[in-house]
Amino acid sequence: MSGRTRMALCAAAATLMASCALLPLVTSVGWLVQAALLLAVQTGVGMLTRRVPLARPLTVAAQAVVALALLTLAFASSRAVLGVVPGPEAFRHFGDLLQAGGEDVSHYSAPAPLTPGIRLMLVGGVLVIGLAVDAVAVTFRSAAPAGLPLLALYSVAAGLSDGAADGLWFVVAAVGYLMLLLAEGRDRLSQWGRVFSGAPRHPGAVPGAAVAPVRTGRRIGAVALGIALAVPLALPAMNDGLLGPAGTGIGAGSGNGGTISAVNPLVSLRDSLNVEEDRQVLSLRTDSTDISNMYLRIVSLDDFDGTTWQPSKRTIEAVPEPFPTPFGLGPDIKRTEVATTVRAADWYAQNWLPMPYPPSGVQIPGDWRYEPLGMTVVGDRRQTTRGVTYTVRSLDVRPTAKQLASAPEAPTALRREFTRLPDSLPDVVARTAREVTEGATSRYDQAVKLQDYFSLTGGFQYDTAVKVGSGPGAIARFLKDREGFCVHFSFAMAAMARSLDIPARVAVGFAPGTPQGDGTVSVGLRDAHAWPELYFEGVGWTRFEPTPTRGSVPSYTQPDTSSSAQPDEARPSQSASEAPSPSASESDSCAGRRPELCASESTAPAAGSDDDGPRWYVASAWALGGLLALLIPLAPALWRLRTRTVRLGGHGRSDEETALHTLAVWQELTDMAWDFGIAPDDSRTPRGTAARIVRLGRLDPPAAEAVHRVADAVEQVLYAPTPRPVAGLAEEVRGVRADLASKVSWTTRVRALLAPRSTVRVAWVLSERWTALKQRASAARPTWRRPSAPGQRG
Repeated sequence: MSGRTRMALCAAAATLMASCALLPLVTSVGWLVQAALLLAVQTGVGMLTRRVPLARPLTVAAQAVVALALLTLAFASSRAVLGVVPGPEAFRHFGDLLQAGGEDVSHYSAPAPLTPGIRLMLVGGVLVIGLAVDAVAVTFRSAAPAGLPLLALYSVAAGLSDGAADGLWFVVAAVGYLMLLLAEGRDRLSQWGRVFSGAPRHPGAVPGAAVAPVRTGRRIGAVALGIALAVPLALPAMNDGLLGPAGTGIGAGSGNGGTISAVNPLVSLRDSLNVEEDRQVLSLRTDSTDISNMYLRIVSLDDFDGTTWQPSKRTIEAVPEPFPTPFGLGPDIKRTEVATTVRAADWYAQNWLPMPYPPSGVQIPGDWRYEPLGMTVVGDRRQTTRGVTYTVRSLDVRPTAKQLASAPEAPTALRREFTRLPDSLPDVVARTAREVTEGATSRYDQAVKLQDYFSLTGGFQYDTAVKVGSGPGAIARFLKDREGFCVHFSFAMAAMARSLDIPARVAVGFAPGTPQGDGTVSVGLRDAHAWPELYFEGVGWTRFEPTPTRGSVPSYTQPDTSSSAQPDEARPSQSASEAPSPSASESDSCAGRRPELCASESTAPAAGSDDDGPRWYVASAWALGGLLALLIPLAPALWRLRTRTVRLGGHGRSDEETALHTLAVWQELTDMAWDFGIAPDDSRTPRGTAARIVRLGRLDPPAAEAVHRVADAVEQVLYAPTPRPVAGLAEEVRGVRADLASKVSWTTRVRALLAPRSTVRVAWVLSERWTALKQRASAARPTWRRPSAPGQRG
């Protein structure tokens, strides 16, 4: 098998290995089989055209034409001439499929169904990346830059996936890239001479055994794969956000302590609410007779910086049994304990455990930890809710309006922490809060007036198509435009409550689900919700519902009625948006693509925003950093390989170009000897240097003669009046390298490849250039003569 054929196959394999990172994004793997078949044909066309041979641009063009014909055959054969030649109708069909695929990507959370549009995007993307890798690595013979399209493919997949196996896919993609680099290295090694066969060259060698370069290649491959495995472990993890799958916000993980990092919990609630297919997230079975209060709380956001809400850094501990009494809940408040069994969907990988609030105990398998202040349970060691069934005991707390109205002041420390507002918050927020609550006689009255202002009297409209907004002016814009969804309502009410000195935070989770015929309750994507919690001493953290047409109004916010077991008829519980938006759920992958809007792998949304679009540069920076970290250990070897290629490459026919080529070949010979441990001695003549290399390198007679022939050619260039050109010098040097490599230890060979000594010339060149630059700058600087003192001659 020729070197180029081997490289072409490795390029195709590397593309497919990087494409495996896309597997978690869809429910079927059939597209990868189809992509592999089409990629094989495209690669075969490239191999044939290079054998003809065609010009390099024509080779790439031929592969592109064949790829287009293959896609036409697979996706638009009925609209093409002879089934493979695309015309205007076929291109229109491609456009329609791509548009539908884009809508499907935004409407479905991963893993999405394999629709025709998504299939075209996946298969076509693999062919485009495969063509780029083949063109760069094989057609243009430069394997190192071929890692960029592979990196782009992996970055897209990592940005959209749930992060559960990002490390695995990185290793797979890195191994494919290193295979390509090693194939190129082996192709160049094969040009050095007797690499794959030949008689033993020293006593004791086994006939037929692999000679030194082959053995070296195997060892280098092992070292390179070790680097590919070690580098991802050393890289910082890309966190998917607070509610992302298998996040890493937990500290010790021993069950005896640790912390929860204050990672950004921003989630695109709108995306979950707008999905066309309301996928079931959780299935509940409860002994409660009233599910209108069965809000499943995931986490609370208590740190407001003026731009968004997020959780503070909290201490975690082992899950207690039972849970302590909720902070602030007095003994005279009516409560009943409710048992609820929850089964999470197999695709829902959530770090934080959705539970009714306040929980009094939980039974769940796996590694979980407890955060006392928020009374939340969070997975450790990448523990998630995927397919987990657990039982939660919770308290159905039913305070009365009178108890809330007569609640004393909250403790000073709690009030100081949970009423903090940034100076950047527009004055209109606090001013509106004072206007709305004018005439209220208690903190409770103020809270109810705020809730009624948003849900009943203020003229606000529920609309999931509204952008979340970002920055200090987001709440002010919401108060002006008066349209939004639960993120807007909960954020605004919590901020306004704090401006009135009422401790407040935002809870994220799910509104009550839909009862099923078998007695269970189904909680879907569209039940994702956010609501404010306000603190009242003696009652604790208390839920309010300012979002119109969502959830249920708490009975204790209706002073003129008694506690009701049914939701308010005017405020029905809804699990679907009345006007779905095209921008739908990407919740499984949202954290990778829009970390400023994401926090749940799939559904549980929460907060935050960014009107400026996705922060693609964050994922790009991390991906570029990962590629650089992978390439840094290989940089000396890559630089040396590139230098050798240039020096031993072709040259012009003029006397001057032939002379320059001869000197470059001599430079390569001395540097190559240096790499294998024979340091250069610039005091010697070329003939003396050649004798020294032959003696110290213990070269065989053919290699020794080759060294002297190169030295003679150099002396001709340096001293002869009319130098005679000598052919085949580059091949002579390649043969000498193979002979030198066979005489040294394997550690010296590995160092010569991965950390060649001659790369110190780079530092010398940079030092010389820096010195020259300083000299030019000094020469260009104007000189100022000091004025002569009075009485002195200048």
